[in-house]
Amino acid sequence: MTIYKESLEYHARGRKGKIEVIPSKPCSTQHDLSLAYSPGVAEPCRMIHEKEELVYEYTAKGNLVAVVSNGTAVLGLGDIGPHAAKPVMEGKGILFKKFADIDVFDIELNAKDPNDVIRACEMLEPTFGGINLEDIKAPECFYIEEELKKKLKIPVFHDDQHGTAVISAAAFLNALEIVKKDITKVRVVFCGGGAAAIACANLYVNLGVKLTNIIMCDSKGVIYKGRKEGMNPYKERYAVETSKRTVGEALDGADAFVGVSVKDGISAEMVKKMAADPIVFAMANPDPEVLPEDVLRVRPDAIMATGRSDYPNQVNNVLGFPFIFRGALDTMSMAINEEMKMAAVRALALLAKEDVPESVSRAYGGQHFKFGREYLIPKPFDRRALMWVAPAVAEAAIKSGVARKKFEMSWYKDRLETLLGTTYSVMRGIKNRVKSTQQEAGHVPTIVFPEGDHVKILRAAQTIREEGIAEPILLGKEETIRARIAELGLTEALKGVQIIRSTHSERRDEYAQAYFEKRKRKGVSLEAARDLMAHRNYYGSMMVEMGHADGLLAGISQSYPETIRPAIHVIGAKPGSRLAGIYMMILKKRVLWFSDTTVNIEPTAEELADIAIQTAQLAQRFTTEEPRVAMLSFSNFGSTDHPLARKVRLATEIIKKRRPDLKVDGEMQADTAVVPELSKESFPFNGVPGDANILIFPDLQSGNIAYKLMARIGQAEAIGPILVGMNKPVFVLQQNSDVNDVVNMAAITAMEIQFQKSGKNS
Repeated sequence: MTIYKESLEYHARGRKGKIEVIPSKPCSTQHDLSLAYSPGVAEPCRMIHEKEELVYEYTAKGNLVAVVSNGTAVLGLGDIGPHAAKPVMEGKGILFKKFADIDVFDIELNAKDPNDVIRACEMLEPTFGGINLEDIKAPECFYIEEELKKKLKIPVFHDDQHGTAVISAAAFLNALEIVKKDITKVRVVFCGGGAAAIACANLYVNLGVKLTNIIMCDSKGVIYKGRKEGMNPYKERYAVETSKRTVGEALDGADAFVGVSVKDGISAEMVKKMAADPIVFAMANPDPEVLPEDVLRVRPDAIMATGRSDYPNQVNNVLGFPFIFRGALDTMSMAINEEMKMAAVRALALLAKEDVPESVSRAYGGQHFKFGREYLIPKPFDRRALMWVAPAVAEAAIKSGVARKKFEMSWYKDRLETLLGTTYSVMRGIKNRVKSTQQEAGHVPTIVFPEGDHVKILRAAQTIREEGIAEPILLGKEETIRARIAELGLTEALKGVQIIRSTHSERRDEYAQAYFEKRKRKGVSLEAARDLMAHRNYYGSMMVEMGHADGLLAGISQSYPETIRPAIHVIGAKPGSRLAGIYMMILKKRVLWFSDTTVNIEPTAEELADIAIQTAQLAQRFTTEEPRVAMLSFSNFGSTDHPLARKVRLATEIIKKRRPDLKVDGEMQADTAVVPELSKESFPFNGVPGDANILIFPDLQSGNIAYKLMARIGQAEAIGPILVGMNKPVFVLQQNSDVNDVVNMAAITAMEIQFQKSGKNS
């Protein structure tokens, strides 16, 4: 199936189009209805009438953007009208929501007259927090935006102009840095005289490009002083004194080409005549002015960017507009000004120089990216763009005086992090606590990684070090690990990291003797113990047992039993504790703890009680929320008199006797545990009335199935398994964890190390 047929099927299947409106407040009872509509809704209406700015407090206006088009310049399709423009505007809505959690109504206007577009937007101002103009032809788009900026007190942004300008300008700054050229001296040729070209040129001038060093070309050729044909006031700014009349002539000796025109706008032969290390941004969509392979065949020293995802350096507007609007909306800005656009440019340029997370590599088929000629700007799926661009824009809005709402950037970044998912904010809290405790104690914990030669472990080790979570110790062949560190460009980041080859370690005999003493009455000979110490999981566990490392984290390339068995044999369970595997399930607005999901196949009632109490203790270490434990079954409070239900009932009674302070009840079904309305209606005596945050499953089978279903189709993120009950900190990674998972689990390991060192009981 071609991409075109696939796209038609994508748009037509199921619910037509790409967007829908869903309520953000409950409306399932008569009381809900009385609050959402009459009579309750009258009160916010009165409040807003008294103080208009309260519309941002009581309605969705502050997070609602209108994407407005009259369909006169849709993609590369031209004037195809407002109906045909609608798929693009819906797509814009998806991107706003996906990347910055901004709600959108797409507004397609049957209005060729620019004054009609202006009047329509004026009338819509009470509804929206901002307006994104889209696919409106030049020069009318300039006039429309200028007039709306004068008339409206909400931000107006024509993305065809400024989106392309912002993203390409970030790439341009980085390209200049790579080729070591002075922005005030470079000669730039722009191809295209429309909205995007003029906006790019304007922004490049603000960055430092000299107006006299710019030649702009349109479909009629070079824009020169005295030209009459096809001119307007916006092009007139770029009319120059020159004898050159074609884009080919203009490119002779030029340092950079910026194309926002049409396919085949220039040829490779023209690029051949450019200056050394030419910068060629061929951004026409869907087909660039010249193909990168054609350019690089004649000019291997060229730096290329296009608008396409199948070539390096994609200039994609999604890197800009969602985050620019996010910063503008959150500051209740009256406009998006030059300072805000410049802040976005510089933030994106700086982000490109940061190490690229594993999640981005995964989105691009496992490719790894590093700042350079083929990676000038971040990738569209780099979620960090929100955290870099929106705060920069917000800060610029506040400093330049267009913001009606001001705040501290540290507070704002914390708030933004929640848009990346609850996992980010939860893990940030854990990491901050780990670092704070380290500063107080003056000690950075060491974590041994038996799979020290694994690429993901090495990448994670870099982050673990940089974020101050722990000091990694890597097990494996030193020459192999050093070579991989060099290949990954981590030599400086992992400088001085401890690497140990278990088979050649001077401590192997010491560890073998200690293990022999521990297991000699369980069939282990000294020779067998020495052989086992050649295995990295056994050696790493013994490092922790002997106090030569504070904790162990392994399992990225092994099965769970392979990873945990050596630790159980070497370190063992804490006296009076039971081993259990717990997952922290992070949903959009809550955190649930699932246990046991990895260890105990058919626990007894006594074992279930142990697991529940240990899980509650673990949850208390991670959150200030009071533990509320639901003991799960297929039965509700004696509704089925079956041995399996009776086991859970007995476990609940044991817990209540051992921990009368703990909120716990059962046996109950899963929906009784998590749906307050159901619990209140049917089981008003429930001690955990539908608000459980700890779910104890009756056996391993049900727990394992539940967490995997939640992780795969329940839109929950699973962090774990967190192993409780070990005598010393040992944690297990899921096979094929990504780098971020490893870093998160390292933070949890560090937190457990600190907890155990504090001398508190688990």
